Amino acid sequence: MKKLIFLGAMLLFLVSCKEEPKEVEKREVATYSIEQFMDNEAVYGGSFSPDNSKLLVTSNRSGILNMYTVPTAGGEFSPVTTSDSSSVYAISYFPNDERILFRMDDNGDEVYKIFLKEGDSIKRLTPAENARALFYGWKKDGTAFYYGSNERDSRYTDVYVMDVETFAPKLLYENDEAFDFGGVSPNGRYIAFAKSINTNDSNLFLYDTEEESYTQINTTQSGNSPQEFSMDNEYFYYTTDVDGEFSYLMRYDIENATSEKVLERDWDIMGMGLSENGTYRVVYINEDAANGVEVINTRTGEEIKFPEFENAFITGVSISRDEKMAILNVGGSHTPTNLYPYNMETGDIVKLTNVLNKEIEKEDLVTAEVIRYDSFDGVEIPAIYYKPHNATEDSKVPALVWVHGGPGGQSRQNFSAFIQYLVNHGYAVLAVNNRGSSGYGKTFFQMDDQNHGEKDLQDCVEGKNWLAEQPEIDPDKIGIIGGSYGGFMTMAALTFTPEEFDVGVNIFGVTNWMRTLQSIPPWWESFKDALYLEMGDPNTQDSIRLKQISPLFHTENVTKPLLVLQGAQDPRVLQVESDEIVESVRKNGVPVEYVLFEDEGHGFVKKENQIEAYEKTLEFLNKYLKNKPEEVKEIKT
Repeated sequence: MKKLIFLGAMLLFLVSCKEEPKEVEKREVATYSIEQFMDNEAVYGGSFSPDNSKLLVTSNRSGILNMYTVPTAGGEFSPVTTSDSSSVYAISYFPNDERILFRMDDNGDEVYKIFLKEGDSIKRLTPAENARALFYGWKKDGTAFYYGSNERDSRYTDVYVMDVETFAPKLLYENDEAFDFGGVSPNGRYIAFAKSINTNDSNLFLYDTEEESYTQINTTQSGNSPQEFSMDNEYFYYTTDVDGEFSYLMRYDIENATSEKVLERDWDIMGMGLSENGTYRVVYINEDAANGVEVINTRTGEEIKFPEFENAFITGVSISRDEKMAILNVGGSHTPTNLYPYNMETGDIVKLTNVLNKEIEKEDLVTAEVIRYDSFDGVEIPAIYYKPHNATEDSKVPALVWVHGGPGGQSRQNFSAFIQYLVNHGYAVLAVNNRGSSGYGKTFFQMDDQNHGEKDLQDCVEGKNWLAEQPEIDPDKIGIIGGSYGGFMTMAALTFTPEEFDVGVNIFGVTNWMRTLQSIPPWWESFKDALYLEMGDPNTQDSIRLKQISPLFHTENVTKPLLVLQGAQDPRVLQVESDEIVESVRKNGVPVEYVLFEDEGHGFVKKENQIEAYEKTLEFLNKYLKNKPEEVKEIKT
């Protein structure tokens, strides 16, 4: 440390001895329309064709999510589907031929169906009309795939296997225990399950399909999460945070019923997977709200050194079935994610996509900064800060506290066209990871249990106070914005701390916790008890507290302008939540704007709707925050 201080001092001395540099002229930052920002392409996934010559991806380049193929050596995208209504999500090429699996729901209702694309024909493989189907993975030999469906009972997701020649479904496991699926061993003998106890604690089980018996893997209910079977069927990997704050990787010996720690880092290990033959182990680490990825050669123990990318990081790695190729997802807070096919044998790499709109100068986008501040009780709160390039003490800007979804979510250092659009138009954004957010240890994660709308709200208020202290921020122009749980926090802020924020933007936010908890989708049965333990059970005396924290019953307190955005097909936060909060707040004579999308669910995925939603948000903020009218100032006083 002394050596570093000495070198720093020497550098400062050398700089001071040089001629004073001329003041650099402030660079003009172009202002872009929402259409330009949404013309950035979003490309997801990456399933290699059997010969690795093509990649199957999902893209919104048509304005809605559809499937495309693209040569791994580079070239043009070829559309596989051309839906103009429901979004299409690619699942995978078949292991041994170029047939394709994909899934669709009905305009965001989350009742997914699995489809087959063979040549020019499309066939629905999960025909039950009101049942939800989820792809679970391919059988090791590629002759069948596993999937989950709640066709038998809407509350429980059973495990099925479907042969790829006959496409006849076979019930593999009847899930009356409301287990969450965790994987099938390569030989098909064992199925891993998790049973949620609360939002952090769970039990893990292996079900032996031959013996029809269960074995519990864990001895302590602390952050246990299933990950992967070894290719030789001898081990099962899982993560846990037993005796620690952060999740680490464990390996369970199936025959001997013993566990050992395999890998530990300073942050949560979020996930782990093995390549098809087990040669590579891919580990995902949540490093201070950024994705860390480690790929280890399991035979040599060496870490694969992928190319470095300037001011961006690898957010995902997917390895081909023959283990010769990998697709790297590369992005950052200031740049949307691009795909890079990487040759695992030669190290050759190709930039397959260039998703940033050519009309946008990358230097005009803002790189997020991780900051921390102390909340009212001394708890340190992490946050992601986006500061407009030209925001200075002499040119102050309005600001927004951004609250993530959840409960238990996390604002990450990922690219958001919405945030970049707001920042580009002169709004600083502080994405607060209030207590109860994931990624900062289990103690921090559990701090808001049955305490929502209270201390977590105060964390957001303190985030506003931090913003107000920054020399580049106008302290009289700070609003709050968020979706889902973040929408609830927006309404809680306007309701329970009505003088703290100047405006609120509620994006499909919960406003009546009793109704929301009683009307959760039936397929959430496996998580319902855990959710009730965190939030409270609406069917018990907990309903008293739930009513106290539900903004709908306290709308007479709202005095600041409000914008509400909602999808009519939302199965999680029902449209009535937004309908009622809008109607109630309008009775106060407060400016309220409401935008309802008939063909969206919990999150807006169609470009035209995203454009309208984000543009309406900016217009609202410009009207009521950046350029406060006199009548709004009068309401404040």
